[in-house]
Amino acid sequence: MTDTSDFERLIRARISTRAFLDTAVSEADIRDLLDTARWAASGGNLQPWKVYVVAGEPRQRVINAVRAKIEANPFEDENEFGAYPPKLWEPYRSRRFELGEEMYQTLGIPREAKAERLGWMLKNFEFFDAPVGLFFTLDERMNANQWAHLGMFMMALMLAAEDKGLATCAQEAWMTRCKTVGETLGIGENERVYCGMALGYADKDAAVNTLRSSRVPVEDFAAFDGF
Repeated sequence: MTDTSDFERLIRARISTRAFLDTAVSEADIRDLLDTARWAASGGNLQPWKVYVVAGEPRQRVINAVRAKIEANPFEDENEFGAYPPKLWEPYRSRRFELGEEMYQTLGIPREAKAERLGWMLKNFEFFDAPVGLFFTLDERMNANQWAHLGMFMMALMLAAEDKGLATCAQEAWMTRCKTVGETLGIGENERVYCGMALGYADKDAAVNTLRSSRVPVEDFAAFDGF
């Protein structure tokens, strides 16, 4: 391929945005994004996902509830399964470590500045100041296949947002406070909160938004036979 397609430009432009403007995003615009994302692939056409969108007072309410829990017990994890496997092995451990170091270097926060690093991590629970937050859930009876379908739906949503000039950041950090989020938003007890997502307009002057995580070449993960 020599020419870059619109889709290729779109997927290469998408990043995990971690600094947002306070510019509002309308309910109509978010509905349009979801209307596009709902066409994502779904095994058996189960469409197992549910999405809870918060802005304004409801957004602040969930931020406040989680902040109170963190202040009471900063190391509590309400989730039954971790975001990553325990004792992450190579090469995945190094990939995760290197991205974290690149982010803090971009922010100008040295390794010894533990309090500053923690403060930045906690901004996850403020949606990085994005005006809109989304939470994604699945019925707890669903299995690993439906988690994959949810991931495809979320990716479709992020690309739809990118296409409309909006920015996103998928945030697994929220799963550590999944029960608090569920209780605060009145989410059904049979629904498992997977993660959150910040949505809004990127602050293009923020240094952190210059970070582009690397990707390994195709040869590192694909095998070809019969060509």
